[in-house]
Amino acid sequence: MSTIRPLPSIFLPHGAGPCFFMDWSPTGTWDRMADWLRGLIGQLAVAPKAILVVSAHWEAPEFTVNTQAAPGLLFDYSGFPEHTYSLSWPAAGSTELAARVRDLLAAAGIDSAADDRRGLDHGVFIPLKLVFPHADVPVVQLSLRRGLDPAEHLAMGRALAPLRAQGVLIIGSGMSFHNM
Repeated sequence: MSTIRPLPSIFLPHGAGPCFFMDWSPTGTWDRMADWLRGLIGQLAVAPKAILVVSAHWEAPEFTVNTQAAPGLLFDYSGFPEHTYSLSWPAAGSTELAARVRDLLAAAGIDSAADDRRGLDHGVFIPLKLVFPHADVPVVQLSLRRGLDPAEHLAMGRALAPLRAQGVLIIGSGMSFHNM
């Protein structure tokens, strides 16, 4: 991957399950957040070549990288309207980016695993369906490491920082609370 002006690392709220794709009372509950997500790409100085997302909804014994060329969607929420389980967002994966992530982690002495079966969870596809509605940028998901040790996750972030200068937008996705 070539060197470009580094993209930022950002944190995206993903709301409550499929919140942006259903009716709420009061109406407009999630409109401001949805509008912000829709306008996000225009705030970046450079369009990303690929996206690496660390979602709060995937913890594994070690950092695990989704390696699928065409990941499906994982509807890892429950109790929402039926139509929210048939949402689509056909973003491609990137085996090249997945391999680069594992190489950078290994170079930093950090163990990782590959997963070629898990789909993109709602912490990935729900906000990115608004940011990139045409699903035209490849996406790779990286798990959190079980135990959530801050030092281990900071080391992971340092190891992956060079991706930003290679056109990769690094996103953390979650919320500050969960009431379910």
